[in-house]
Amino acid sequence: MSGLLTAGQLGSSDVETLFDLADSFLEVSSRRMPKVPALKGKTVVSLFFEDSTRTRLSFETAAKRLSADVMTFPVASSSVNKGESVRDTIETVDAMGIDALVVRHRCAGVPHQIAGWTSASVINAGDGAHEHPTQALLDAFTMRQHFGSVAGLRVAIVGDVRHSRVARSNVALLASLGAEITLVAPSTLLPATLDGWPVTVSTSLDEVLGVVDVVYLLRMQTERMREHLVPSLREYRMRFGLTSERAALMKPGAVIMHPGPMNRGVEIGGEVAELPNALVVDQVRNGVAVRMAVLFWLLGSGGHQTDQPSELAEVDREGAADV
Repeated sequence: MSGLLTAGQLGSSDVETLFDLADSFLEVSSRRMPKVPALKGKTVVSLFFEDSTRTRLSFETAAKRLSADVMTFPVASSSVNKGESVRDTIETVDAMGIDALVVRHRCAGVPHQIAGWTSASVINAGDGAHEHPTQALLDAFTMRQHFGSVAGLRVAIVGDVRHSRVARSNVALLASLGAEITLVAPSTLLPATLDGWPVTVSTSLDEVLGVVDVVYLLRMQTERMREHLVPSLREYRMRFGLTSERAALMKPGAVIMHPGPMNRGVEIGGEVAELPNALVVDQVRNGVAVRMAVLFWLLGSGGHQTDQPSELAEVDREGAADV
């Protein structure tokens, strides 16, 4: 069994390998024909039990650019709606002969269970409020691309940390790469316990804006809330929303990031998302390259690679005329 289920399973050498691969795949994506035969003959299944735009399309684009065959599992029109269990669904898909499953589910832990029911590589594309490791990878890659290194960066993760799988994966990965992380949120939007979290906490966005290098905004995940955790969205915006006025108070050179989808006018001002120091589009663009790297790392040349694989190097030479 191989796969990527949590950010914590990645060592520093794994992350550097993935980042080096992502650098190569960014170059591939800039070509006139942004496609290489690195995973030709492999089959990747996109299995999303929960709604997604960026992550699903990003993984499917990544697999196709690597020349893998892609099966998109339409949960809404599948036998799941007839009562079929997740395990029976997985065993049915697995019997068709597949190499990787990209899984998103509303319940924490489901990708881990699935990994025990298949010999294919399982990639966690988000499980409940638990983890989203490839989002953390693309975020860290974007920071490295912009600043040159993640080590020493001061990162504020702002908003609904309590329900955020993105926050959990980012804390684990960014801390392992040497970033200093501050969670900024009302106490009601923090986890019940932060034991073991390598973070500091602030309840004032205004106090941290002038000292952090990255302001990473999270949306209010109302679909996961079972109670009112803030008085109103208007009051939340007044205290924790990154308005244009607040953005002007940011440290020179600091950047704005958001995993999407954005709720403009709540956690981020509509005009703030368009500022030159907003890296939201860069995150989406880099997401394809990073997910290409993850798929190749798991499926190319027999598994995890520490050096650039020979067939990718050959593809780079052959593709030079396409640039």
